[in-house]
Amino acid sequence: MTPSSSEALAPSAEPVPPEVAVKRPVRAPSIQPVLEKLFELYPHLFGAEFLPLKLGIFQELLAAHPEDFTRDALKAALGVHTRSTRYLQGVAAGKKRHDLAGVAVESVAPEHVCLALLELFRRKQGRTQEDLQPKFRAQLVRAFEASGLTPQEYRAKVVTSDAAANALLEQAFADYDEQRARQEALCRALEGSGKTPEEFAEMYGMDKRDVIAALERQRRQQAPAVPS
Repeated sequence: MTPSSSEALAPSAEPVPPEVAVKRPVRAPSIQPVLEKLFELYPHLFGAEFLPLKLGIFQELLAAHPEDFTRDALKAALGVHTRSTRYLQGVAAGKKRHDLAGVAVESVAPEHVCLALLELFRRKQGRTQEDLQPKFRAQLVRAFEASGLTPQEYRAKVVTSDAAANALLEQAFADYDEQRARQEALCRALEGSGKTPEEFAEMYGMDKRDVIAALERQRRQQAPAVPS
C-alpha cells in the first residue's frame, strides 16, 4: 500500500524533499540562500518552471556541490521546494522526473501523481466556497487513464489509510464507470445506425468531435495491453 505520510513522494531514499506536506514546515533562516543557489545553478529545474526531480537527486546535489550545501540545509530547502504549489502542479500534470542536466529520465509514479492532485485539491478547496470535488474527480480519472493501469492495480497503489481520500477515489471511479457506460452505448448506437460519425452526430444534434473522441477512447480501451 502506498504511504500517506510526508515521505510518500520524496525524490530520494532519504526522508528529505517530500512532495506532499502533512504539516507545513517552519522555514529556517538558512533555507532561502540555498534555494537561491539552486536557482542559480539549475534554473531549468528551479526557475520559471518547477520540474519533478529524479529519485536520488538529493545525494547527487550533495556530491556535486559539497562547498555550496550542507546536508541539513539542502534537505530542508528541497523539502520546502517540493511542497510548493508550483512543484506539485508539475507532479500532478504527470511530467517526467528530470536529472540535474534537465533530461527527463523517469515517469512520476501513479501514486505520486494522485497524492499531488489530492494535496492541490485540498489547498484550493480550503480557499473557496465552491465545491471543487467534481473537477478533482475528473482530474483523477484522467490521471488513472494516463497510468495505463487497471482499476484494481491503480487502487492497490493509491489507496491509503486516509478515508476521505479513498472516498474521493471511489467517487472518481464511479464517474469513470458512468462515462464508460455512456461511451459504450454511444458506440453501439453508432455501429447499429450504419452512419458515419459525422452523419450520426448530425442526426442526433451532437458535436462530431465528441462522437469521434468516444470512438477513439473505445478503441484504446479495447486494444490489447502491450507487454512491458
